[in-house]
Amino acid sequence: ILFIRSHCHCADRLAAMIMNHFLWLLPLVFSHLSSPVILLERSDGNLFHWNHLMEGDKLVLHRSKRDWMWRQFFLSEEYTGSNYQYVGKLRSDKDRGDGTARYVLSGEGAGIIFRIDEKSGDLHATQRLDREEKASYTLQAQAFNKITGLPLEPATEFIVKIHDINDNEPKFTKAVYTASVPEMSDVGTFVIEVNATDADDATYGNSAKLVYSILQGQPYFSVEPETGIVRIALSNMDREVRKEYQVIIQAKDMAGQMGGLSGTTMVNVTLTDVNDSPPRFAYSSYHLSTYESAEIGSTVGRIKANDGDEGENAEMKYRIVDGDGKEYLDIITDEITQEGVIVVKKKLDYESKRVYTVKVEVTNTHQDPNFTVLGPFLDTAIIKVTAKDVDEPPVFSRPQFVFEVNEDTPKGIAIGTITAWDPDATHYPIQYAIDQHTDPERLYHIDPKNGSITIIKSLDREVSKWHNISVLASEMNNPHQRSRVPVLIKVLDVNDNAPEFAMIYETFVCENVRAGQLIQTISAIDTDDPLVGHKFVFSLSSMNPNFTIFDNEDNTARILTRRSGFNRREMSVYYLPVVISDSDYPIQSSTSTLTIRVCSCDATGNMRSCSVDALLLSAGLSTGALVAILLCVLILLMIVVLFSALKKQRRKEPLIISKEDIRDNVVSYNDEGGGEEDTQAFDIGTLRHPEVVESNQLRRDIIPEMLFPYHRPSPMKECADVRDFIISRLQENDTDPSAPPYDSLATYAYEGNGSIAESLSSLESSATEGDHEYDYLSNWGPQFKKLADMYISKDTGVAN
Repeated sequence: ILFIRSHCHCADRLAAMIMNHFLWLLPLVFSHLSSPVILLERSDGNLFHWNHLMEGDKLVLHRSKRDWMWRQFFLSEEYTGSNYQYVGKLRSDKDRGDGTARYVLSGEGAGIIFRIDEKSGDLHATQRLDREEKASYTLQAQAFNKITGLPLEPATEFIVKIHDINDNEPKFTKAVYTASVPEMSDVGTFVIEVNATDADDATYGNSAKLVYSILQGQPYFSVEPETGIVRIALSNMDREVRKEYQVIIQAKDMAGQMGGLSGTTMVNVTLTDVNDSPPRFAYSSYHLSTYESAEIGSTVGRIKANDGDEGENAEMKYRIVDGDGKEYLDIITDEITQEGVIVVKKKLDYESKRVYTVKVEVTNTHQDPNFTVLGPFLDTAIIKVTAKDVDEPPVFSRPQFVFEVNEDTPKGIAIGTITAWDPDATHYPIQYAIDQHTDPERLYHIDPKNGSITIIKSLDREVSKWHNISVLASEMNNPHQRSRVPVLIKVLDVNDNAPEFAMIYETFVCENVRAGQLIQTISAIDTDDPLVGHKFVFSLSSMNPNFTIFDNEDNTARILTRRSGFNRREMSVYYLPVVISDSDYPIQSSTSTLTIRVCSCDATGNMRSCSVDALLLSAGLSTGALVAILLCVLILLMIVVLFSALKKQRRKEPLIISKEDIRDNVVSYNDEGGGEEDTQAFDIGTLRHPEVVESNQLRRDIIPEMLFPYHRPSPMKECADVRDFIISRLQENDTDPSAPPYDSLATYAYEGNGSIAESLSSLESSATEGDHEYDYLSNWGPQFKKLADMYISKDTGVAN
């Protein structure tokens, strides 16, 4: 028995090759065997064996019979031939070759993808197959007898496997990758890992074995061939020089060998910022300027240092480290723009200093200790600020002036001097003035040239202890440049007021009082304000037989009786003059009179009754209260009298009793005239004709407003025309002493002279109507025909 193991799929071909090339050796090697056996085992487990018979010198091999001579078929994918692709031949051992056997195929793709020849059993693939879509097909084959239709043997299952070819290129999971890595990273720093896949069979050959390589991005980056990890390949990559990189990675199958398929992807790599760039000023010195009048805190200018970093790595802080202008200038960091803002810290003065110099330092707020070796992360620059001159107002020597003056200082005495000067280089003279709004009483005067303040009115500390005035200083050549300073004047006290009673005392003494009994305790006040306090001395101006005074030496005194047995019928009121003096210099004293009333009291000293005045006073009614009561009584009496007079006046019957409305001087009458024909009852022409004398009669129903009624003089009898008439009337009104003192309107009805038709008015017809002849109206033309017909016919009717 010869056992041969085969790892290929072509067991039949191997057996045939062995038989054709090696079996001639068998008789020599196995000469002792009468029938040697050859066993061939394939990798799929099928065992084939042949028997041989020695027929003479000829070795005849016989294969043992089986139902089917196949189990698997292999078919290449992506077949591009024009004919159907041959898969294999199916033949049953029951097929005698007489054409009675018919082969039938069933299973996956039977009749569509795979087709079998019923007679020969040849199997073909009718379509182009793709292993990546389906790697194998399971089919069943069975042989039938054409005549009987019965199966020759049971159906047998077999598999058609699609043999892979390298027809798919590698594909990355992303078309574009995005990665970031800190700048200045070391070589070999991980950047990103890219992945590609191949649809080909990874278990067969190298069709799916990928190798990564870099096509673009060298020498900055590298990629590991097997893993696809991208790493830094160049040290000291600076973001400030270049921030973004595009790296192209290739994945190739067939282990990267020639003829393999490949795919590419792009990796966008961005270098992130680290604080590796120190701030730097563009210039070593900067020149700025501002007016000397710039307010404290105002901006002079801005400077900025350059920092190639970004974000918090580019945040900077400015400060002044040195310079003669350090006291006058300051710098503030603008956190938004990262600029240094130069501001005024103290008022600049062009006259004292023209240029202010400071040294400014800039540093990074956030520093990375890993990059301190790159140098100091700070820089300095010189800032020079030039002060520009402006016309400034005068400057006082002090922010405020305080003077003291005694209240008895005579008028015209100077109490102090105000000083100011022009801060500009021109040094114009200064003139002074007091703001009159702050000195309404005009107590002080200031010399406009030297600024000395003098008193022009007497002062009184008891009226006002402090006087607050404002003094104005202005340049003589430019009065608009003006300054103001407060001046506080303290009026010092002088002992010029005598003490007096602290209040009005209402003192009484009982008739049954004993000698030496206390009847009143008095005190005093003084409007002066001595430094050591008040000290008053009380005494009587002269010896009094009725009362005495005792000084308590605490600014009070007691009034005592010197005798007993007072009688109010003999003397109801006593007046006791008390002398009060102070202890200041010069000593001031005054005499105040204490009024003592005699009253009747009980045994315990309680007052029972006094004189009328004393009783009223004891009841709490003062003289002012009595006066008020009397005034109220008088007012009530006046109201009663006035009411009575008005009531009597209302009882008088008025001159005119009419139900019509009476307004001012207009009186309505119900008399009805005779119309235009009634010329005898009332001649209305006298109201308008200028030559009729006006008669003014007083009305009896009203009180005249003027004592002497205004009489309008008669008009001039000879008036050439209207102008002369108006002028004459104007003169009459101008010279009329009874004309009203306010503007008034005078109306005159004057028709004038010279009309050839004379007057057509019927106002004067009452006097001359009988003498008129109207025949001339017919000669005036057609315009007056109607008028002529009316009057001529009327005249004719009257004559008849």
